[in-house]
Amino acid sequence: MTDPHVTIEPSILYLGTPVVLISTQNEDGTANLAPMSSAWWLGWRCMLGLQTASQTPQNMIRTGQCVLNLASPKQADAVNRLARLTGTKEIPVLKRKLGYAYEPRKFEVAGLTPLPSHTVAAPRVLECPIQLEAVVAARHGIMDDDPQVAGLISAFEVRITRVHVHPDLLMEGHENRIDPAKWQPLIMNFQKLYGVSPAEIVPSRLAEIDELAYRMPDVDRARGEADLAA
Repeated sequence: MTDPHVTIEPSILYLGTPVVLISTQNEDGTANLAPMSSAWWLGWRCMLGLQTASQTPQNMIRTGQCVLNLASPKQADAVNRLARLTGTKEIPVLKRKLGYAYEPRKFEVAGLTPLPSHTVAAPRVLECPIQLEAVVAARHGIMDDDPQVAGLISAFEVRITRVHVHPDLLMEGHENRIDPAKWQPLIMNFQKLYGVSPAEIVPSRLAEIDELAYRMPDVDRARGEADLAA
């Protein structure tokens, strides 16, 4: 058998992930907003890969909170306006090399609207169709086995405490299910922004499993915390 593949060494492996606008609260009580795409979910948990010295992770370390605002293609221009901006006055070395500039007024620059959250201090983004309030559960060093970059990048495990979804995205006949044909995330694919097709390629065998089978205790935990806070 002939192998048609070639062996390469790409500098990045951004093979297609959703764009997230992370909102956090600065030390002076103002809001910070940053686009990122190193994110993945399991149950009501999410892993976020961030440069440790940046404003967003520093806010998350200090407050233990954030909001994950998932962008659709309609927010692509706003994402671009936020790109290469940082809320850190002393710009980290790596970001300085990449041409980042300090900007404390992220919402205004992006043309987005802050919206109060229910369970965390950081605001949501009104224009984003899906908003996930979250608390930090753990932080892990990434590449700490390499002394050249140890401490540079962190992976944050966050626990979702409240989910907000535009009603147009809900599956007909279900109050707690998002219709994958209606939700069109903005995708970062090797530094470029793409949408996704609403057409299902083939029926998925996984979709034959009731979504409730995946429900984890975090859902009830978040509801109980919200009831206590009310």
